[in-house]
Amino acid sequence: MSFWWFFIGAGIASFVLTALLRQYALARSLMDVPNARSSHLVATPRGGGVSIVIVFLLGLCILYGQSLTSLANFLGMAAAGGVIAVIGFMDDHGHIAARWRLAGHFCAAAWMVFWLNGFETIRLFGLTVHLGWSGAVIAAIYLVWMLNLYNFMDGIDGIASVEAISACAGACLLYAFEGQSALIWTPLLLSLAVAGFLIWNFPPARIFMGDAGSGFLGIILGGISLAAASVDSRWFWVWNILLGVFIVDATFTLLRRLVRGDKVYEAHRSHAYQYASRLYGKHLPVTLGVLLINVFWLLPVAFSVLYFDVDGAAALTIAYVPLLLIAIKYHAGELERPVPTT
Repeated sequence: MSFWWFFIGAGIASFVLTALLRQYALARSLMDVPNARSSHLVATPRGGGVSIVIVFLLGLCILYGQSLTSLANFLGMAAAGGVIAVIGFMDDHGHIAARWRLAGHFCAAAWMVFWLNGFETIRLFGLTVHLGWSGAVIAAIYLVWMLNLYNFMDGIDGIASVEAISACAGACLLYAFEGQSALIWTPLLLSLAVAGFLIWNFPPARIFMGDAGSGFLGIILGGISLAAASVDSRWFWVWNILLGVFIVDATFTLLRRLVRGDKVYEAHRSHAYQYASRLYGKHLPVTLGVLLINVFWLLPVAFSVLYFDVDGAAALTIAYVPLLLIAIKYHAGELERPVPTT
């Protein structure tokens, strides 16, 4: 297909734009300076995720122009993703009160659900559940949680990029297997936009993504999963299996902190991946560990939903149990304490 040059160009454009953003951040002293809540030790330029936002949104315009994505997908993802990126960019460069950030998140999520639809029906352990209007509410909450958990999980070098690329690449393989070629283009574009950035963010990172990039990735990945679920409800389970590492770590950590009475909106480093990075003394083993889990555990389980017709909710449960055990092993949500050296 002659259009493949566009996807290669998206990766190159993201790489070049990230380099320019890094030079801009260095010139303006836009640095992420380590503090007691940081997982890094060296002051590092921030805001590189803006390259992902720009490349993806421009690419989405081209996909729509080439009839490779629908008007609903284009309007839903472009507007909602853009709003979330702007909110994140403003928070990166100053501070927005949590209540106003959350209000903006729900507005963007509501817009995306309006265009992409919510969960009218869902298969749950063999039963078909008709949700009606409540499905739209659930979908909006789902999107808000996805964008926030992605922000929470973007705490060490490369992890957020690797999660997005492996989930998108895995989904594209499964789309091809199922003959759903029309669904491939958006996640393929996103994966290449992130890949160009990852070259600069791979451990040891030379620039950080920032809230503009991480929140944007979260809501776009959530939107892609909703768009796919509108074609076949099994795809909702497939996407949430592929994103299982982030979903389990973030959700379990949040619940544990809520039960303890912590202020959950305050910065912390009690996610499992953060404890693991301190235990191993570097970020690379954890980031690569996430990649291996995604490829050799979560992708095969997601495949079973399609090929062996395993119930999606049951497959998600099977996929998440080992992830939950890993989260417990690495003290997810526990009060911070010195990590044992042996």
